[in-house]
Amino acid sequence: MEEDATYICDSCGEEIVVPIDVTAGRQQEYVEDCPVCCHPNVIYVAAEDDGSWHLDSESES
Repeated sequence: MEEDATYICDSCGEEIVVPIDVTAGRQQEYVEDCPVCCHPNVIYVAAEDDGSWHLDSESES
């Protein structure tokens, strides 16, 4: 099962929609290249108590 969430690219500022694999756990971390500027972002995914998903991102060093 997948759901969608968004993050803001740290490099170009675009809002990016990404699918969340809910079967991968309540806490996830992975690197994804921005589809607009190709800059790698570290994506942090966390499940909230109400069933929603929260994403944070930062530039990959």
